[in-house]
Amino acid sequence: MADAFVRHRQPWKSEEVAKLRRLAEKGMGLKAIAKALTRSEESVQDRAKVDGIRIAKLR
Repeated sequence: MADAFVRHRQPWKSEEVAKLRRLAEKGMGLKAIAKALTRSEESVQDRAKVDGIRIAKLR
């Protein structure tokens, strides 16, 4: 049985950061952005904090 590809602790590419910035500017929520980037919500939230990107809090 082949090992399944696990996306764990992968470095962020510049294209991913640009996409994160674009999606956040559109007003998308954290869950939707995480799904679009195929990353965990925690990972997206941490990267947004590092880059000073504000993610909308959907209620």
